Amino acid sequence: MPQAEAPAPAPVLPNVLRFPRSSAVMGEGAHAGEVAHFGGPLREQRLLAQGRAVADLQAVRVLTLTGPDALSWLNSLTTQKIDTLRPGQSTETLVLSPTGHIEHWLRIHDDGERLWLLTDGDAAAALGFLESMKFMMRVELADVSADYQCLGFDAARLEAAPASAAVPGGLPAAIVWADPWPEIGEGSASYAALDLGMPVASPEHPGGEHAFRIAVCDRAALADWDPAAAGLEVVGRDAWEALRIEAWRPGLPEVDHKSLVGELDVLRTAVHLAKGCYRGQEAVARIHNLGQPPRRLVFLHLDGSAHALPAPDAEVRAEVRGAVRAVGRITSAALHHELGPIALALVKRSLPVDEQLLVEVDGGEVITAAPEPIVAAQRENRSGVPKINRDVDQRHR
Repeated sequence: MPQAEAPAPAPVLPNVLRFPRSSAVMGEGAHAGEVAHFGGPLREQRLLAQGRAVADLQAVRVLTLTGPDALSWLNSLTTQKIDTLRPGQSTETLVLSPTGHIEHWLRIHDDGERLWLLTDGDAAAALGFLESMKFMMRVELADVSADYQCLGFDAARLEAAPASAAVPGGLPAAIVWADPWPEIGEGSASYAALDLGMPVASPEHPGGEHAFRIAVCDRAALADWDPAAAGLEVVGRDAWEALRIEAWRPGLPEVDHKSLVGELDVLRTAVHLAKGCYRGQEAVARIHNLGQPPRRLVFLHLDGSAHALPAPDAEVRAEVRGAVRAVGRITSAALHHELGPIALALVKRSLPVDEQLLVEVDGGEVITAAPEPIVAAQRENRSGVPKINRDVDQRHR
C-alpha cells in the first residue's frame, strides 16, 4: 500500500503567549507557530516535569461539538464509549478506517454544555469527516482554534492536588483536558509487556510518573496573562515531547497509514472493547481475540556518542539471517534531561525483544539502540488474550 500523503500544514495562528521571542527557536511543518525551545531544552524539561512551566502547544487545534445527539452520535463513530461521559470528564477516542487503521485521534472533554475535541493532526480533515457523517443528527461542529490556544503541563508535581481541574499559576483555562494515560479504562485492555492481562496499569509503568494536562485558553485572556508573575516559565514543544516519550505515551507521530491500535498500546485509553459497533470494530476485535498486531511499539535507549538524534521515519535495522535489514522505523526521538537520547519506534513483532538495534542519525552515522518492549512481542491467542477491564471506570482522573 502506498505511503499516505502528509496533510497540508494548518494555517499558522497568532501566538498570544508572553515569552522571550528573541531566544525562541520555532518549530516547522505541523508545529509551525509553536516554540520548539528557547535554547535550553534540558532545563525546560526539568521545569516542565517539576510543574514550574507550561509548554506551548499552539499547533493543537480545538473543535467543539454541541447538540442533544452529540454524545450518542460520536459514540457511534469512534472507538471509545462516549455516551456515558459526564461533565468534567476527559477521555480520548479514534476514528478508524473500515480495515481498522487509525485515521484521526481526538482528545475529548465534556464541560456539561459542549464537547471539546483537541487534535494534533489535520483538523480540517477530521472536521470534514465528522461533518460528512452528521446526516439527520442534531449536532453542530465548529473549529474554534482562532479563539483558543492550548498549553500543556504536567500536574504530577504541582503543589495543588493534580485533579483534572487544577491549573498552575491562575492559567486562564476554559477547560483542562486530563490525559488518562497510562490507566487501563473500563472496557479496555493493554498489550503492554508490563501489565498484559492486568485490569489496571502496572505500578512499574513509566507513565505513572506523569499527569499530563492540556489547558484550552481563551486567546484574549491569555494575552493578558503574565507567566512570570505566576512563577512559571513558557517552554517549548520539545520539552513536552521528551516527557511524552519517557512516559511511553503514543501520539500522532507514531501513526502512519497502516497503524493499528494494538501496535501502539493505545487500546488501554482510547478503545472500548465491549461498546458495540463502530467503523473498524471488526478488525480491532479480530486481532484482540484471534491474532497478533504485526508491529509493536518499543522504547529505545540510544547511543549518545554521535551527539545527534535520528529523524522521524529513520530506519531501524537489525541483523536478520546474517544480514543487516530494516525491521522498523523511528517515530519520535528526544534528548532527555535524565535518560539521555531516547526514542519510540515501531518494529516487526517477530523481532526478539533483546535484539540490539541500529539507527542512522543526522549526518549518516549509525548508532546502536537498546530496546525496551512496550507492546508484548508474543502472547497466546487463547489463554493470553488481554483481559478487558470491567472495574469501575478509571479513564477520568
